[in-house]
Amino acid sequence: MSDTVAAPEEDLWTTIRREIDRNALRARNGLKYFTGGRFVRTAATPRDLIWRHGKAEVWRYRSDRRTHATPLLMYVGLVGRYYALDLFPGNSFASKLLAAGFDVYVLDWGVADEAEAQNTIANYTHDMLPRAVDSVLDASGQDELNILGYCMGGCLTLGAIGCGVDLPLHSLALMAVPTDFTKMGSLFEPMRQGQVALDDLLDETGNVPASLIRASFRVRKPTSELVVYANLWQNLWNDDYMEAFQAFNEWANDAVPFPGTAFREFANDWLIPNGVMNRTLHIRGHRIDLSRIKAPVLCLIAEKDDVVPLACAEPLPGLLTGTTVKTVRLPAGHVNLVTGKAADQVTIPAIVDFFGKHEKEKAA
Repeated sequence: MSDTVAAPEEDLWTTIRREIDRNALRARNGLKYFTGGRFVRTAATPRDLIWRHGKAEVWRYRSDRRTHATPLLMYVGLVGRYYALDLFPGNSFASKLLAAGFDVYVLDWGVADEAEAQNTIANYTHDMLPRAVDSVLDASGQDELNILGYCMGGCLTLGAIGCGVDLPLHSLALMAVPTDFTKMGSLFEPMRQGQVALDDLLDETGNVPASLIRASFRVRKPTSELVVYANLWQNLWNDDYMEAFQAFNEWANDAVPFPGTAFREFANDWLIPNGVMNRTLHIRGHRIDLSRIKAPVLCLIAEKDDVVPLACAEPLPGLLTGTTVKTVRLPAGHVNLVTGKAADQVTIPAIVDFFGKHEKEKAA
């Protein structure tokens, strides 16, 4: 009898002591977080700058175990920061690809200001991207490379190769790339219907301000901040959670301005007329023809994506008629493609297998 009665009492006191300990940790971590203390450093994987043009930079991640000769260049779009691909130690897409033996590079487009306001899409697809590719080939001593384009980074890749820019591409991975812009959601419908003047979205620098970029993501999920801070309170005692929370929150709030001229072009040529699906896209007078892509392609699609919805991303494989395409769908959100368990269990193994397989075929 005594044993039966004592067990619940022991459980109760264990729970009370645990909550007392956790509240002490909540107080410590809350004070640290809300006064600007750091739990972890983002973009911490060691790297070396190999190229710079204006604000754009290419970095090579350090490694002493490069078993794949073909270099891998990764990049995101013009409004996100590259370190989504190198979030923090233990949760870094770049470092996990390094561990798999790849020679990994990242292209950072930089933070646009007045100097970039007149940049066109062609400045990125025809000028900067080929130069960045050349810097990777020079550093690696190879004559071909693999490219991984994430979100709008994939759009820039399609735009470059599709209109004839000569990139010595061995294999291509495209992650969460918007394709059918009629499926981007209600947030963009006012622009598509001509109800918003594009120039009204520009600030005094001539760019779409970062604050508007951030607000556009919040509007998609208006209650998300309430959920975020409710979860923060529940897990404030947990140092591992605080590391991940701070790193992700820093990246999510670190949107950058969209160069004004490139924004107008993207809206007028890609978004409003649904240019990819309707095959009406031109860059510098050259029509984008996706059948020009001859290198093998891996398409990674997030089924729970609230940035690039599933219906927006899933038509892309069917448009790549000039090559072989492997499609991998993940039950994940936009960012989970490159962070957390989904990245560890599906994205990274799929990329390692895809690039590794085609490198072996090249060697044979």
